[in-house]
Amino acid sequence: MSTTGVASAETSHADPPAPYRWRWAALFVILAAEVMDLLDAVVTNIAGPSIRADVGGGASTLQWLAAAYTLSMAVGLVTGGRLGDIHGRRRMFLVGAGGFTLGSFLCAIAMSPEMLIGARVVQGLFGAVMLPQGLGMIKEMFPPKESQKAFGLFGPVMGLSAVCGPILAGWLVDADYFGTGWRMIFLINLPLGAAALLGAVRYLPRGRSASKPRLDIPGMILVSLAAMLIIFPLVQGREYDWPLWTFLMMGASVLVFIAFGAYESRRSRAGQDPLVIPGLFRKRGFSGGMALGLVFFSTMQGFMLVFNLYTQIGLGYSPLKAGLVMVPWSGGMIVGFGLAQAVARFGRAVLQAGTLLMALGVFGIWLTLDMAGSGVGPWQLLPALLVTGVGMGLLMAPFFDIVLASVEQHETGSASGTMTAIQQLGGAFGVALLGTVFFGLLGGGIASAVDDHSDTLRGQLTAAHVAPAAQDRVVMDLRTCASDRAVAKDPETTPASCTRLEKDTRSAVTSPQDAARIPAALEDTASSAFRSGFGTVIKTVLWVVDGMLVLTFLLAFLLPRHARPGESGAH
Repeated sequence: MSTTGVASAETSHADPPAPYRWRWAALFVILAAEVMDLLDAVVTNIAGPSIRADVGGGASTLQWLAAAYTLSMAVGLVTGGRLGDIHGRRRMFLVGAGGFTLGSFLCAIAMSPEMLIGARVVQGLFGAVMLPQGLGMIKEMFPPKESQKAFGLFGPVMGLSAVCGPILAGWLVDADYFGTGWRMIFLINLPLGAAALLGAVRYLPRGRSASKPRLDIPGMILVSLAAMLIIFPLVQGREYDWPLWTFLMMGASVLVFIAFGAYESRRSRAGQDPLVIPGLFRKRGFSGGMALGLVFFSTMQGFMLVFNLYTQIGLGYSPLKAGLVMVPWSGGMIVGFGLAQAVARFGRAVLQAGTLLMALGVFGIWLTLDMAGSGVGPWQLLPALLVTGVGMGLLMAPFFDIVLASVEQHETGSASGTMTAIQQLGGAFGVALLGTVFFGLLGGGIASAVDDHSDTLRGQLTAAHVAPAAQDRVVMDLRTCASDRAVAKDPETTPASCTRLEKDTRSAVTSPQDAARIPAALEDTASSAFRSGFGTVIKTVLWVVDGMLVLTFLLAFLLPRHARPGESGAH
């Protein structure tokens, strides 16, 4: 719907144009595309070991299965949004959905790591064409009073997809339907993609920009290069222990972004069509929303990463159980979305209340872990995760509506692509930041936990007739081995410290009876230290998450109080 050209009350008594008839059906088509993207962003994390066992490849193959998708999508999002302005959002959605489905098929039939990674790039590029069109079409189809409900559905859908992705991947790989194994995680996209295409043909609105802008090729190259320079080191930096070149790339990305901004401003002043309309960033709602979105999506994705690492590695949950633990979080998001509709008239305050409630829920998780220790169970985590989800639902429900409300019709494609790119960038930054903090603390946390259990271990070694000098070597070896194994980039490789532990353990054995007692004592100590060390580290990271949520709350003051001027009463 256009927001311009409204006649004054004195000159026009005509009813406003009727909203698009099939808008709710169209919304579910758009959300289906969002689900396909979110699922494919996480399924390879679960299926990775099975994929590697089948098609081969080194440890870096597992990283590139996810990185190739994230990188290619982030690089193409701004251009993809602009293509919707030029050629029509419905047409570009169909092109993107069709290409994404084709990329999924190529992934499913891949016979080598190189082919699979290349197919993931195809998925990401076409996903970058498909996704930004949805936000633009929602803004077109829904009248102001309904737009917050429409945009608010993105929060629960994102949460459910994030939780269901690992569950679905684990189930499909284990079920091995028709002998397909891991390939089914991509084959399932074929019926989903076909349904999205048929739904798009039937329900998405036709139409294209009356001004018919032209694609800004130099701008496209600049923004793609800038995105690549910052996303690549964020995704891969930890794998390479953050060498100097990762920071040089991120610094270069800032310079390229500055060059891109200067070029776009010059192009706009010359009367040509820029890729990103500079005037967007002079709008308070949009520029504030970009800053808030960057921090919030960093927080959300980073939190999900470290919490899943904690449940699966620290607590030893299976992927399915770890996914089920997060169900209260997703359920809370749906509740938060419903509450947000009831209090929508409060605008920005709803978002800020949700941020504080989410921070309270994260503190509740910390308190639960502190009280229950390494024996914490799913039911004990349920209340805090539920509160966290409710807060997130309240936060996300008004977010897209407030940010896009001030965007003019001809700016929608550019704004949607930029918003989706910020979402991807924020996710990559959050995973890099909190993942680095988590693994940076983990080695020391587990080493300290071994120290805490060392007196008990020494008592067991004394009972097994191990000499004091040998005890010192074994305890030190265990400390180093447990720490190295926890932070190993390739879990299939045995650290040198663990090989040394085995050697020193054998030399410490003085009788056949002790040969079984000593390894059992070491295993028991390592297991206890692993759980308590993970618990100590995750509690520290949760404080960082809460700090990021406080920053999100403060950045919300950059947003207007309401999505539209004068919108302070009930709808």
